[in-house]
Amino acid sequence: SQTVVTQEPSMSVSPGGTVTLTCGLSSGAVSTGNYPGWFQQTPGKPPRTVIYETNTRPSGVPDRFSGSISGNKAALTISGAQPEDEAEYYCALHLDGATYSHGDAGTWGSATRTPHRH
Repeated sequence: SQTVVTQEPSMSVSPGGTVTLTCGLSSGAVSTGNYPGWFQQTPGKPPRTVIYETNTRPSGVPDRFSGSISGNKAALTISGAQPEDEAEYYCALHLDGATYSHGDAGTWGSATRTPHRH
């Protein structure tokens, strides 16, 4: 059966607050060998990589974004959230020993929206 990448549909975040989004598998645990990546999708803009290879930030991404493995899931934490962080965040995992190359998107989850609490 197809392995599904799971994410929370929505996680509300307060400006200045901290939020952790998670990315799991319908069966099994996420490991660094899945090369978890996180992509930020803001309306009208192309997806932006905020984390790749579990915890690596591309240059230009603020250090309030951090990635980790937490329990059996990958996690994206936004510390001191800013208004411009309101977006959809997609997690991507490489499954079944798929050959990893940087920039290869892998299998995407269905996005977590981060609407702000006003």
